[in-house]
Amino acid sequence: MTKTALITGATSGIGEATAYEFAKNGIKLILCGRRAERLNTIQRALKKLTDVHILNFDVRDKASVFKAIETLPNEFKTIDILINNAGNAHGLDPIHTGSIEDWDAMMDINVKGLLYVSKAVIPQMTERQSGHIINIGSSAGKEVYPKGNIYCASKHAVLAITEGMRIDLNPYGIKVGAINPGLVETEFSQVRFKGDKIADSVYKGFKALQAKDVAEVIYFAISRPPHVNIADVLMFCTAQANSTTVKKEL
Repeated sequence: MTKTALITGATSGIGEATAYEFAKNGIKLILCGRRAERLNTIQRALKKLTDVHILNFDVRDKASVFKAIETLPNEFKTIDILINNAGNAHGLDPIHTGSIEDWDAMMDINVKGLLYVSKAVIPQMTERQSGHIINIGSSAGKEVYPKGNIYCASKHAVLAITEGMRIDLNPYGIKVGAINPGLVETEFSQVRFKGDKIADSVYKGFKALQAKDVAEVIYFAISRPPHVNIADVLMFCTAQANSTTVKKEL
């Protein structure tokens, strides 16, 4: 039976790569994001491979999240797989000079947005006693690095929520896991540094993870047999040892 996956943050990076990986393997897709034009482009590209429905909303907007998921057409209403991928980092400042607006953006998207989408989807999974949730965390959820404060806090929260979900949903046979990448070469740094040229140097001198690398691990996790749950994965590129140790070629 063909499964249906809902992916947040599907307009770029890991979310877009996961959409392609799933489509290649015949999974029906509900792709969510803020950029309608990008959603339409990806839908056109992937509909040759699978059925694709798009939802244009911001995960920070609680009402929009619930409205969008409630209005899914019948053929997409049963969500078997939820990929909570939407997330961002804003700024890289010490705690005493950090921007409150940046803090709000990170907590609202990385934590509250994940909760809103999960709350909208999980009840149908508990009713069916079936489902699989993958939350996209970060190596920043495993350790705190200088000037990472609130971003690291938000990703630590993602891991705590993942573990809480796995316990609470265990009686319903629902799988819950987290995939936690280190440095991935996506739009991440452009967003974090607000387009500043410093973003161009983040991935210089070494081969960072690519979005496709993470997407392949996500697909591996969701394609295991029913009795196997990949609970937690930490993945780095070979050049990265932890959040602050990266071997760069001069």
